[in-house]
Amino acid sequence: MTLSKIALAMCCVGLMAGAAQAQEAGTLKKIKDTGIISLGNRESSIPFSFYDNNHNVVGYANDVAQAIVAEVKKDLKLAKLDVKQTPITSQNRIPLVQNGTIDIECGSTTNNADRQKQAAFSNTFFIIGTRLLTKTSSGVKDFADLKGKNVVTTAGTTSERLLREMNQKDNMGMNIISAKDHGEAAITLHQGRAVAFMMDDALLAGERAKFKDAKDYSIVGKAASYEAYGCMMRKDDPAFKKVVDKAVADYQKSGQAQKDYAKWFQQPIPALGGVNMDFAPSAEMAALWKNPNDNADVNSAK
Repeated sequence: MTLSKIALAMCCVGLMAGAAQAQEAGTLKKIKDTGIISLGNRESSIPFSFYDNNHNVVGYANDVAQAIVAEVKKDLKLAKLDVKQTPITSQNRIPLVQNGTIDIECGSTTNNADRQKQAAFSNTFFIIGTRLLTKTSSGVKDFADLKGKNVVTTAGTTSERLLREMNQKDNMGMNIISAKDHGEAAITLHQGRAVAFMMDDALLAGERAKFKDAKDYSIVGKAASYEAYGCMMRKDDPAFKKVVDKAVADYQKSGQAQKDYAKWFQQPIPALGGVNMDFAPSAEMAALWKNPNDNADVNSAK
């Protein structure tokens, strides 16, 4: 064998060893070594991630998470993979991903440029518009109608940031109430302490569905932004992201995503007493199911 052939062979061996080492590093190694994958779940992000009456985590995002768990188990060739669920909030979700408490969080977290500096995101599993939930009789039809009024949103969300920017830029004089979670924000609205609740339209539909007088409330306004939900994980772990992205893409292309969407958004939900959110899939969702991707800037196509 010539020296050039020996060098080439050694290079190939090195590349294969490097690939194997990469596969056995980071989150995948952690999961394989412990036999546990740690998921972050929201407690009241209906119908994405919330607790049913038996305190089990359920919802559309949880279905996505379970598809990821199955793919990780398959990729690592594990006979058994235990799942640990950890409740998280808008405020602590990024630190808990960063410090390794949870391996991945699938809830209602927006993938954007700021958050990409702190964490990585999977292929998008949902696209929303940030709008307003209000009592139909309130007279609020769009954001301009909020001038001088009490408005509630959820602390630590992109909606809170957008609302504060709007308030300052347009000198609207709104009194912005930051609730700890979506459930508390909805209660604030329902009790009349705020005239509107700004949040992602799908989440607003979920909160409205819990009201006994849901028919008296409307989701209104031109979307202040369109946002992409992704599952969040630690940065600089391409091997894990590759497995996660494959799971989400297969879930969407197989048609299972559409079936689960119908289950949570267009049919009675047993975990919520049989309420129906009656929230049809948007054109953006239909396009996403056909072409899975991790593009965070969904506003660029608007």
